[in-house]
Amino acid sequence: MFSSKRLGVLAHARVLLRSRRPCSLPQIASLSGSSIKSLQDAFRDPSSPFHIAPGQAGPESPDSPPSLPDPTPSQSSHPNAVGSLAENARAKLISMGYDEGSLWEQSIVWGHHDSFRHVNNAHYLRFIESGRMVWLMALGKVLGGEERVEAMLAGQGVSLILKSANINFRRPVTFPDTLLIGHRPITSSSRTQFTLNAVLYSYAQQAIVADSDSVLVWYDYDNLRKCDPGDDTWRIMKAASHDGQVEG
Repeated sequence: MFSSKRLGVLAHARVLLRSRRPCSLPQIASLSGSSIKSLQDAFRDPSSPFHIAPGQAGPESPDSPPSLPDPTPSQSSHPNAVGSLAENARAKLISMGYDEGSLWEQSIVWGHHDSFRHVNNAHYLRFIESGRMVWLMALGKVLGGEERVEAMLAGQGVSLILKSANINFRRPVTFPDTLLIGHRPITSSSRTQFTLNAVLYSYAQQAIVADSDSVLVWYDYDNLRKCDPGDDTWRIMKAASHDGQVEG
């Protein structure tokens, strides 16, 4: 049997339920009509992400990826535009003193993106590393030809070892794009190390998107210690530091 207190609670609940009126059909229709009108207005508003311009079609299915805007729309009407962007980038970096023989083109792929929808910062270290190897190969050819290049890349005899690196991120980079990476040495009074400066230039943005300074140490891999590479090497390095070109 229910207690008097329990019966009182049940009776109060019945009163509350009877006092509530369900939403009428006209009210439901009004809400639905309002929602449909708001959606239609969103489709017509050019500033809305739902807007579909006249003459255009929406996605084939809800899962279809959105179309990406062309970062360089002028390229489609000018076949030589891509070549012009590359030529402009090369001319810009060479005029800034970066070694023409070290210029490295790095294509940006979709997989370089992170959740922030731009190239992840960690990738820049790899991009700069590839450009640094191209610069090292150019230096090795001047110092002793292909055999010296192979030895330096393999860590045999006197070569270089990375001591430190920093990167300044100036602009975000997105797919599709190509970066042109250039290097130039900056010498000091030290006989065992120098700074290698790098810039990353975007074809799409026609601007420098990042720069870096790396400290490289001359290292004797046979004796496992840092070393002085000799006067001939430093003469080439200082000339490159002055005008940006690695020459004998």
